[in-house]
Order: sequence, then C-alpha cells, then structure tokens
Amino acid sequence: MTLVCSQPGLTVHGWRLGASAVLVPLAKAMVGAAHSHIWLEPMLAGYLGFILADLGSGIYHWGIDNYGDGSTPVFGNQIEAFQGHHKWPWTITRRQFANNLHALARAVAFVVLPIDLACNDPVINAFAGVCSGCIMFSQQFHAWAHGTKSKLPPLVVALQDAGLLVSRSQHAAHHREPYNSNYCIVSGVWNELLDKNKFLRH
Repeated sequence: MTLVCSQPGLTVHGWRLGASAVLVPLAKAMVGAAHSHIWLEPMLAGYLGFILADLGSGIYHWGIDNYGDGSTPVFGNQIEAFQGHHKWPWTITRRQFANNLHALARAVAFVVLPIDLACNDPVINAFAGVCSGCIMFSQQFHAWAHGTKSKLPPLVVALQDAGLLVSRSQHAAHHREPYNSNYCIVSGVWNELLDKNKFLRH
C-alpha cells in the first residue's frame, strides 16, 4: 500500500520546484569552478554544507519532536507528523517519493531561489546547493533508514554502510524509548557527539 497526499499535483510540483532550486546552484558551482580552475574551495564548501545539513536536521527534528502539537502555527502539520511517527514509524516507507519531499522542497526553494538569482560565486553556490539539497532530501534519507535492506536500492545501502546516509541501525536507536537520541537524519555524523554530550537532552 502506498500512502498519497490529498493534493498530489501540488506535492509533485512542490518537490520539482525544490529540486530545480537546488540544481541551479550546483550547476553554477561546477561551471564557475571549471571557469576559474578553482576546485578545492567549492568542494570544501559542499562538504561543509553536507555536514551542517546533518546538524540542522537533528536540531530541527529535536525541536518538532519535543515542542508544540498539531495546532502550533506554521509548523503544526510537521510537528503532528513527526510526533505521530513514533507511534507508526513504518508509514514513512509507504509514502510516495514526492510526498516525502514536497514540504521541505517548497521551503528550500523559497530560501535558495534568491541565491540562484543573485550569486555567481562557486563556493557559495556549492555550499547552498549541497546543504539545501541534503535538507530537502532528509525525509527521504529518513524513509530509507526505516527500509528493509533487501528492498532498498543497492546504492542506498552502500551509502548507508559508508556513513554518508543515516544508517538503519543508527536511526533504529532513535525509535527506542525515551526517543531522545540520534535525531540527525542526513548522515547521522553528529549523533554520537550530540548524544555523548547530552546536547539535545537539556
């Protein structure tokens, strides 16, 4: 069974808009790096974007897991979905790809489109493209962390095993009571440090 959004057209257009907004700075970063023959700085900026996206996903996940409810302005739907996710964690694997991405994709497009229009710096574009792309796809990475290894694409399993995507075993720890650890859902690289120092438990 696949769960679908009540407005599938808006869902698909939302994630496509976000994907377009992310692809533009990535393309501009590559073209700018090729033109200037400077590759190291954009690559480092992209890596920084990847690392910070994981940290951001954890802090955001912690906030909506622990504060507010379905009636909270602006974030109510996401809060309700994330808090309900602890009761029915498997449902995320039954949602369509676009349904997992559309809400974050629209927010990403809103933030990144001005950068797309105003900036030609390959370093800034590399950071913006990778960071926003990882944030946009974080819910899909999260869904894959709930997947069964035999049913996941081999590339996804390889990236999870390499620590580039949050692993199934690491995220499973988040779903053990009291649900107060392993919040980061991009790569999970921050989870050990944050949990060891009880940063998100205070």
